[in-house]
Amino acid sequence: MRRCLDCGAELTSETCENCGLTPAEAEAVLRRRLLNRTAIYLLGTVAFLPAAHFYPPLELDAMFIFLGVASFVVVGSAVWIDFRARRQASVEALKRVCYGLLPVSWLLASLLFVNGRFDSAPPVVHTTVVVGKFSMPGMLRTSRLVVHSWRPGVRFERVPLSPGELDRFQKGDAVEIRVQDGLIGIPWVSAVQRK
Repeated sequence: MRRCLDCGAELTSETCENCGLTPAEAEAVLRRRLLNRTAIYLLGTVAFLPAAHFYPPLELDAMFIFLGVASFVVVGSAVWIDFRARRQASVEALKRVCYGLLPVSWLLASLLFVNGRFDSAPPVVHTTVVVGKFSMPGMLRTSRLVVHSWRPGVRFERVPLSPGELDRFQKGDAVEIRVQDGLIGIPWVSAVQRK
């Protein structure tokens, strides 16, 4: 049973009765839509970066890993859809997976922005000691201050900093970390200061 690549309806003739496209036309439409939707997803991952910079959550590394895995699934399924579409094979299940994950990056970026921007609760100050520093060079430079954790069950915290702030701290320094609970409940770092 062949299905239309555009609308997914069963093909009984050379043109789809539902959308009126031939298989070649449906493949071209599918490819164009797939490219546009993947680009929209990738723009959402780019929008995540400023939100994570202005309101850095404590679990930023875990969020980067989650977004990376989701991006791999989206781009991988887009490539697999294109591969199967060239062979006129069924792509409906893959399209649902790919299109279902498209809003994830935008939702995560929006959640981080709303969580930090509209958080009016006073910050909680935690005093701890610097264990180490981490800086990744490149176009999107990231810096982390590794400190002893104040949360039960967590050994270390990797506190996001701007690259210029990292030079102010040395291993063994006592620091005060101001953490806000966030409007949605995602704790984020509002300031890091020497004690």
